[in-house]
Amino acid sequence: MDIQLVQLQKHGDERGSLVALEDQRNVPFSIKRAYYLFGTKEGVRRGFHAHKKLQQMAIVVRGQCRFHLDDGKEQVEILLDNPAQGLMIPPGLWHEMYDFSSDCVLLVLANEHYDESDYIRKYEDFAMEKK
Repeated sequence: MDIQLVQLQKHGDERGSLVALEDQRNVPFSIKRAYYLFGTKEGVRRGFHAHKKLQQMAIVVRGQCRFHLDDGKEQVEILLDNPAQGLMIPPGLWHEMYDFSSDCVLLVLANEHYDESDYIRKYEDFAMEKK
């Protein structure tokens, strides 16, 4: 599985740090939607889906969490704990998020608006589509 972690340019000085997210520059698609997860309770897993066409980039703005990624052939676990790094989630990749730290804020950028018909919500359907 080709997992792409995008290094985001961090600017800063003694006052603190700044990362700018710019579509078609350090985010390799036009950003049409942004959302973030926070306050996730201990032991909770999120996600449990894949997308047919949607591209996403996940960035842990604060704290950390883990991703379980599955392309139908191989599975990997990724720790996101760096706010200057984005995880690309291409179409056709089953993903689950878990082990959220109590202070975790997970920002997700997407190249399309929300469309329920783009979701594959049952793992069995995902596995069948990958065969």
